[in-house]
Amino acid sequence: MANVVVVGAQWGDEGKGKLVDWLSERADVVARFQGGHNAGHTLVIDGKVYKLHALPSGVVRGGKLSVIGNGVVLDPWHLLEEIETVRAQGVAITPETLMIAENTPLILPFHGELDRARESQNSVAKIGTTGRGIGPAYEDKVGRRVIRVADLADDATLQTRVDRALVHHNALRSGLGIAAIDRDALLDKLRALAPQILPYAAPVWKVLSEKRKAGKRILFEGAQGALLDVDFGTYPYVTSSNVIAGQAATGVGLGPGAIDYVLGIVKAYTTRVGEGPFPTELSDDDGQRLGERGHEFGTTTGRKRRCGWFDACLVRQSCAISGVNGIALTKLDVLDGFTTLRVCVGYRLDGQVLDYLPTASDAQARCEPVYEDMPGWTESTEGARSWADLPANAIKYVRRIEELIDCPVALLSTSPEREDTILVRDPFAD
Repeated sequence: MANVVVVGAQWGDEGKGKLVDWLSERADVVARFQGGHNAGHTLVIDGKVYKLHALPSGVVRGGKLSVIGNGVVLDPWHLLEEIETVRAQGVAITPETLMIAENTPLILPFHGELDRARESQNSVAKIGTTGRGIGPAYEDKVGRRVIRVADLADDATLQTRVDRALVHHNALRSGLGIAAIDRDALLDKLRALAPQILPYAAPVWKVLSEKRKAGKRILFEGAQGALLDVDFGTYPYVTSSNVIAGQAATGVGLGPGAIDYVLGIVKAYTTRVGEGPFPTELSDDDGQRLGERGHEFGTTTGRKRRCGWFDACLVRQSCAISGVNGIALTKLDVLDGFTTLRVCVGYRLDGQVLDYLPTASDAQARCEPVYEDMPGWTESTEGARSWADLPANAIKYVRRIEELIDCPVALLSTSPEREDTILVRDPFAD
């Protein structure tokens, strides 16, 4: 039985939540392997809308084990609020259905405070973070001063971890003009938190290893998109973790051999939230139309997304770096009614034409898109569930994207509804 990794192949917001939910019907375990609650996945099931940030998308499906892996940085108070919100919508969440890796790093209140303070005082170039403490928590993880889930179980260890973190953070806060952290108040909050979080804690690496040996199907769920990867994204306008498929193994404690199929989620056009280069961005009526028809507002922040034409160069690059076996093309219906569609097939930079986005940020900012125009379609694709339901020009558009990104379409999504999905190739069948 194949184990499938789902990654975004653009700047996030590609519709991963719906596709993970759709695929979860075929999976036994759904595991989040990176990111934090800066990501937002919206699921629409039988007309009911679920907005998830920290919880894996599989929680809304009964009979599945949902896992938060060690590659995630977790705000425990946000998680508890989200659990209560989802429970109020009729979803049962218990330690039998949700598991948190014992070595998962925690986002504490001072991480968010530092995140927001640095962004507000950055006069050089704002990154456009969500201000939720994701980056500072990852910094503490690498700096070996983060507090992890398992630390909540032993008070002496917890005090030592807190003291180590405060030496670093109070020095930073002093430089930024922020009051020092109240050690005792923080410890009291963590002690009160422990009995609420620890029931979900488990050796995830061991559980998943046993599940795999038993032939259970594991669905690995990523957050954000490959173009926000800390190594391969449009640095420094990136997230603070590795987003690409290779992180799936490290982020839950399995070897790379556990990954059988990588599904890249790709929007039929391009969007981006926050700062950074965006070669195909549109500031005209077409860009406005894409944003309005696609309801392009961030699930987490509510920020309006920047919109532009499909960038085949960037998606081809993401597919290569993540080893994508097939893509799920989403929001095709947003393109209904456009007379002409444009696809970026290269970049013009200083008199040369490139077929990839260069690494240097100044070069990225100077890249001008080279477009290929294609005829649009007037018929509706919304709700289509088979190739026969699609207009001829829509099929031509999809086939041309396959050629340009050098990767086949495995799934096609034509609305936010779960069942409005055309299955071309079942990732779990490989």
